[in-house]
Amino acid sequence: MRKRFTLGLLALGLPVAAQTAPAALPADSIRYWATHLRTSLNANEALISKNWKSGGTSSLGLSMLFNGTARYQRGHHNWNGEADFLYAGQYTQGEEGGYRKTNDRLYLDTKYGYDLTKKWGLFTALNLLSQFAPGYNYADDGSSTLISDFLAPGYLTSSIGAEYHPSERFNLRLAPVAPRVTIVRDPDRFRVPADTTVYGVRPGRSTFWQVGFQALAQIEQPLGPNADLKVRYVLFIDYARPRPVDNSHRLDLTLTAKVNTWLNVSLGGILLYDYNQDQGFQYSQNLSLGLVFDRNRPANRPKE
Repeated sequence: MRKRFTLGLLALGLPVAAQTAPAALPADSIRYWATHLRTSLNANEALISKNWKSGGTSSLGLSMLFNGTARYQRGHHNWNGEADFLYAGQYTQGEEGGYRKTNDRLYLDTKYGYDLTKKWGLFTALNLLSQFAPGYNYADDGSSTLISDFLAPGYLTSSIGAEYHPSERFNLRLAPVAPRVTIVRDPDRFRVPADTTVYGVRPGRSTFWQVGFQALAQIEQPLGPNADLKVRYVLFIDYARPRPVDNSHRLDLTLTAKVNTWLNVSLGGILLYDYNQDQGFQYSQNLSLGLVFDRNRPANRPKE
């Protein structure tokens, strides 16, 4: 009896760790949507006097970026949407100067997915890639030739397949069924001579249809508290022309670093190979400093 009494006193003297379950969120405050919006206005300039002996010309360049994403996840169902717009131009002083576009991107993507496991799922998607404004090829004598415009070309691709998404920072889509149509508005303005095939579109037509395999990989990787890297790679293999030399590849890379709340430095690049456009690789690179507005609203859905 005395032993039991002593054990009881010891038990009363020991601290008891109370484990409290986290309180459930009210149903009307749960957010299944995660959204992220980033806009920026960047500039670069050079001012040179007319008697500057080292040569050069004054210039002013502006670039505008808009990127918005929305993600929905509830149970096995998910939906992703993205709008990625970029436009940049530069004005150069001098006889052969004037305004020239330096970068242009219009990208829209929407995808519905059904998760089979935590890392794998099925999906169907639709995306559009084009540009906003006319693009020109400038010769050494200062003359210009129109080579592109809004929806000229434009690439509309639908896809059905499997998706690997081990984390919110990386996803890979593999689509064995991917119809793609190349659109060229008013293609005759690009035909010199008149029987030229433009972006795969033959004379007398304004579209070019393909069915193939598409792979799309995206990475959104923070690089410390004030920088992040965004990479998107797209591969398309036309089943009618499956040779490696006929495959198309596009790699978009954007590195952004915040100087403070409103000021950022941005480095962007595009590497492109498309046998319907050119027989060689194309690339575009830009470095800019400017103002940024960044708003991130994560979801707070309960973990399943």
